[in-house]
Amino acid sequence: MTNESEAAQLFEELYPPLAGWCRGLVDSDALAHEIASEAFTRLWSRWSRVDDTRAYLFAVAANLVKDHWRRQERDRRATRLVRNAERDAGPPRMEHAQEIREIVQALPKKLRIPVLLYYYADLPVAQIATALGHSTGTIKSDLHRARELLRWELRDLREIT
Repeated sequence: MTNESEAAQLFEELYPPLAGWCRGLVDSDALAHEIASEAFTRLWSRWSRVDDTRAYLFAVAANLVKDHWRRQERDRRATRLVRNAERDAGPPRMEHAQEIREIVQALPKKLRIPVLLYYYADLPVAQIATALGHSTGTIKSDLHRARELLRWELRDLREIT
C-alpha cells in the first residue's frame, strides 16, 4: 500500500461486500464484521506479498468462517455428549475427575497426545497433524481408537459407582 488514501479507498470498496458475504454465512452481524475486520488486518500485515487483494480477503474470510463453523460443531458435539452422559449416568461426579485423568494418561502415547491436543487444548485435527508430523487421516483414526478405548474404560468406571 503506497499511502493512506489508497488504503482507505480499498477498505471503502471491499469492506461492505466482504462483511455482507460473511453475514450470509454466519448469520450474525457482529461476527461478520469481526471476520471482515480480521481479514483486513491479515491483509495489512502481508500487504507486500499479496497480488490480488480481493481474492486474498475473501479467502481469509472463508477460512475464518470455516473455523467458526468447526468451533460451533465442536460445541454442539460436546453439548450432545454431556446431555447423553447426564441422561445415561445422572449428574457428573467430580470425584471421578482423577480417575478420568488416569484413564487418559494410561492411553498409549500415540493415542494420548492427540486426545490431549484435541479435547484439552482444543486444537483442530489439521493443526494436530501438522504438529505431530502425521496426516489428518492418521490423527482422525488415532482419535477414533482412543475414544473406543476410553468408552470401555469409562463404562467400567460407571459400573463401579
